[in-house]
Amino acid sequence: MANKQFKYFDIIMALFVAVLLISNIASTKILALWKFEFDGGTLLFPLAYIFGDILTEVYGYRKSRRVIWTGFGCALLMSAVLMVVGALRPASGWENQAAYQAILGLAPRIVIASLIAYFAGEFSNSYILAKMKIWTAGRKLWLRTILSTLVGEGLDTALFIGIAFYGILPNELLMTVFISNYIFKCGVEILFTPVTYKVVAYLKKSEGEDHYDHDTNFNPFFAGQRSNVKG
Repeated sequence: MANKQFKYFDIIMALFVAVLLISNIASTKILALWKFEFDGGTLLFPLAYIFGDILTEVYGYRKSRRVIWTGFGCALLMSAVLMVVGALRPASGWENQAAYQAILGLAPRIVIASLIAYFAGEFSNSYILAKMKIWTAGRKLWLRTILSTLVGEGLDTALFIGIAFYGILPNELLMTVFISNYIFKCGVEILFTPVTYKVVAYLKKSEGEDHYDHDTNFNPFFAGQRSNVKG
């Protein structure tokens, strides 16, 4: 599998990273939608978990780990650039420094929170999905995607909300945002289950790949061995 070329892997990875970066910026606003109150990144971020499910289910944990680390690096770079740009003296006549700092000035803290939460959430989601695929012999994809998301999104949401907004938002609003985030994210995952099924089925057929992580080292910091492949 290491040398196998895939038609869609790079596209999914690019979409995954784009979702992560856009969500980090959008998270600087707390919005109200129907009965929910959450950071703006929540509108898009659930797609990252759906992409993560698809990557792990089709290509395996090793490939998913590569994508997770790619997103981590890109988010870190974005944070660094935003901090440098914010610290540099504005040009004469440009009067939007305060507006920049008011919105993007929060970005470094939010990105740090996002990186920690994302690391814990994405790797736990991918690990559980890969392990459950072996335990269920590849059956009950709906159960695997939902259970892995419940755990991954729980860790992600709790860590992100706590690190990004503790001391900034009132505790009551903090809890409201956490509950709204968690319900909304998991709800999106469940609603998109039929779409996940169709995309997974298409990719498995098109790529000729249905990966089982029998021999994978699940250490997120170590590439490990090549896994067995079924399909």
